[in-house]
Amino acid sequence: MSKLYLLPLGFAPSPQAYDEGGDPPDVIRLAGTMCYVGQIALIVREGARVTRRQILRPSDIAPVLASLPDELAADGEEQYANLRMAHPPLRLGERTIRLDHPQVMGILNVTPDSFSDGGAHDTTQAAVGHGVDMLEAGAAIIDVGGESTRPGAPAVWEGDEIARVLPVVERLARGGAAVSVDTRNGTTMAEVLAAGATMINDVSALRHDPRSAEIVARAGAAVVLMHAPGKGSDLHADATYDHVVFDVFDHLRARRDAAMAAGIAREKIVLDPGIGFGKSVAENLALIEALPLFHALGQPLLFAASRKRFIGALSNEAPADKRLGGSLAAAMRAMDAGAHMIRVHDAAETVQAMHVWRGMRDAALTDFSQLPQ
Repeated sequence: MSKLYLLPLGFAPSPQAYDEGGDPPDVIRLAGTMCYVGQIALIVREGARVTRRQILRPSDIAPVLASLPDELAADGEEQYANLRMAHPPLRLGERTIRLDHPQVMGILNVTPDSFSDGGAHDTTQAAVGHGVDMLEAGAAIIDVGGESTRPGAPAVWEGDEIARVLPVVERLARGGAAVSVDTRNGTTMAEVLAAGATMINDVSALRHDPRSAEIVARAGAAVVLMHAPGKGSDLHADATYDHVVFDVFDHLRARRDAAMAAGIAREKIVLDPGIGFGKSVAENLALIEALPLFHALGQPLLFAASRKRFIGALSNEAPADKRLGGSLAAAMRAMDAGAHMIRVHDAAETVQAMHVWRGMRDAALTDFSQLPQ
């Protein structure tokens, strides 16, 4: 069976960068963000083999798609429309999260064994205090987690997970925060959603617990569906790919469709390619470079590479708490690719980087064509 993919290329900070005398420039605004694209790679594969690769300008897309077999043409037209889609704001309870520029999601682990900050916030007071600090620094969402998903981490009983996260969720939600909970367990989802959480961040993409999709749908909550290759308790297992970028794309499309079939509204679904979950350094880098492809799925994108192992591997084996520079570099690359949310441990530093990035984008929109030569 043939499959088609549209991968945006040729990024620039403004449409003027593409101005070759055309009016308007031959460019698209990527997923309603502050990112512009002047080239798109059309790729067709049959099984594991790429059978066609063609670089197109936006004005070339329609006639090329029209020349393809009907099924591929229809899929290509949908993907191209998704690439140009301006996503409406994400409604998280009383909070509205705009998606026309990057938003920072602050990581709040209340686990004793997380790979980066395990044990740092293992009392309710310390955890809530850290969450408030991240909100004051400019984080839009706080993502509370009570189970480590690092490779080899033991499974956590739902009762323990709930005891860890519930008081933190209740206090942050009462304070008006937009609260997400990083969990794959249905009972935990039900408890935290009743306590004021408005988003579930499920690293299993609602596969781990057969009750989870119904729970999220019934609550009207938002959900992050992340790619991980493992089907059982070890989400890092079974990591074999024909082509990691296309395989992850296909997986996320299938999980999006399954979530919608379960009654979850499409505008509530966010996708995450799962950097660091069952991927080698090279596979992680390939996904980061191809991140714009995932806009073709028509959902907001979450990027989560903060302090992950591949950064240490590229940095003389720097330990997790010494990976700020690499985390910021990855976050900036994701912003360039139009990622809507950046999930990070170092919220204040990432918010500052995002503000500078936005400032440079705003400056790039200035029209200097009328200045004297």
